[in-house]
Amino acid sequence: MPLEFIITLVAVFISIALVSGSVAAFVLSRTAPEVKRLRHVARAGAADAWLGSEIASAALRSRSRLRKPGKNAPRLPRRLAAAGWDHPHAAWLFSTAQPVLGAILGLLPILTLGVGDGWIPGLLAAVVGFMVPDMILSRRIAQHNRAIQNGLPDALDLLVVCVEAGSSLDQAILKASEELEIAMPAVAHELRTVATEIRAGKQRLDAFQDLAKRTNLDDVRALVAMLIQTDRFGTSIAQALRTHAETSRTKRRQRAEERAGKVGVKLVFPLILCLLPALYVVCLGPVAVRMYRALF
Repeated sequence: MPLEFIITLVAVFISIALVSGSVAAFVLSRTAPEVKRLRHVARAGAADAWLGSEIASAALRSRSRLRKPGKNAPRLPRRLAAAGWDHPHAAWLFSTAQPVLGAILGLLPILTLGVGDGWIPGLLAAVVGFMVPDMILSRRIAQHNRAIQNGLPDALDLLVVCVEAGSSLDQAILKASEELEIAMPAVAHELRTVATEIRAGKQRLDAFQDLAKRTNLDDVRALVAMLIQTDRFGTSIAQALRTHAETSRTKRRQRAEERAGKVGVKLVFPLILCLLPALYVVCLGPVAVRMYRALF
C-alpha cells in the first residue's frame, strides 16, 4: 500500500474525528443540565424584558401568518407551532430549506457523474432533498407530542400544588412553565405560550382553545374542556386538576404497558434476520466443512 494513500487516509480520519468531536462538544455544552439551569437563572432576572419580547414575538407571528400567501398557507405555521418552532422566521426558513436542500443534493450527482449519467440520480436526490425538511418536521411533531403526553401528569400535579398554595390559575401556569423548563421543555413551552397570551390580553378560554388546536392531542383537549367547564361553572379547579392528573397518569401507564407488550413482536425480525443466521453459521459451519472435506 503506498505511503501517500496511508497518510491521506490517516488525515481524513483525524479530520472527521476532530469535526465530530467539536460538534459533539458543542451540542453537549448547549444541552448540559447545569448550562440550562444557569441560562434559566439568567432569564429569571430579566422577566419584564422576556415578557415584552414574548408579546412582541407573538404579535410578529400573527402578522407573519396574515401575510402568508396561498389558500394552504396556515397549515405550515400550524405544523411548526405543533413542533414547538414558533419563531417568527421559522416558516420562512422551512420554505427556503426545501428548495435549497433539493438543489444542493440534486447538483451533487450531476457534478460527480456528469450531465449525461447523473441527471436521473440528481433528480431523485433533488426529490429526496425537498422531502427531508418535511420528514424532519413530522418527526419533530411526533417527538413534541410524545413529550407533552408523558409530561402532562407531572405538570398537572405542579399546577395543583400551586393552586392549593393560594396562586391563581394564571400564576400557577406561569410558575409551572418556569419550573418545568429543564425537566420537560415541551410542556413548559406550551404553558409559557398560554401564560404569555393571557398576559398579552387574550381571554383565558381562547388561550386554552388555541392550546388544544396547537397540540392536537386528546389528553390536552380533555384538559382544556375540563378547564373551560371549571371556569364557566365556578367549581374547584384544584380538585378537577387532581382528577385529570390521575386519569392522565393512568393513560401514561397504559401506553407504557402497550409499548412493552409490543417488544416481543418487534424482536422477532432482528432475531430472524440477524441472530439466527449467525447461530446457524456457528453451529452448522464446522459440520459443513467436515462433510465437504470427507466427501471431496
